[in-house]
Amino acid sequence: FMLIAAANPCKCGYCNDPANANYKGIKCKEGYLDRISGPLMDRFDIRIDLPPADIQSLSLPASGDPSSLIRERVTRAREIQMKRNSQENLCNAHLEGRQLEDVAQVEAAGQEILQKAALKFGLSARGYHRVLRVARTIADLEGQEKIQRHHITEALSYRISTPELAQA
Repeated sequence: FMLIAAANPCKCGYCNDPANANYKGIKCKEGYLDRISGPLMDRFDIRIDLPPADIQSLSLPASGDPSSLIRERVTRAREIQMKRNSQENLCNAHLEGRQLEDVAQVEAAGQEILQKAALKFGLSARGYHRVLRVARTIADLEGQEKIQRHHITEALSYRISTPELAQA
């Protein structure tokens, strides 16, 4: 199954909104998020912090690619994955151990970034492999055979919050 979850960033819900944040500030966020188990959070492949939407932006036309184009890209990427893993008929999300290592070939610059991030942010083995799976999928979406540096950095940006990653 696929689990999609959402949570407020803190108890009051406003810590990412300077105009409305309460007097506790960052402590409100830290105390709130500390209640979520680390091993549970480690099982989420993609985590994205969203800023609050301002009222003006809600009336703007949608930006980005239409859903039909995104669906075509995803379908092509899944076809690539199924063809590559034809013996087991697996997509990237289900690859384990040796299977993942075989398909997740990373160029040297990307491997260096991944190693540094793993050390700096204390990625678990599970977290490390989840970054590789997401990077492999990003490369598949682009039709790239090898995982490149920008695939790794994008995958890391979905795993590690933006302020933390910017400090790296």
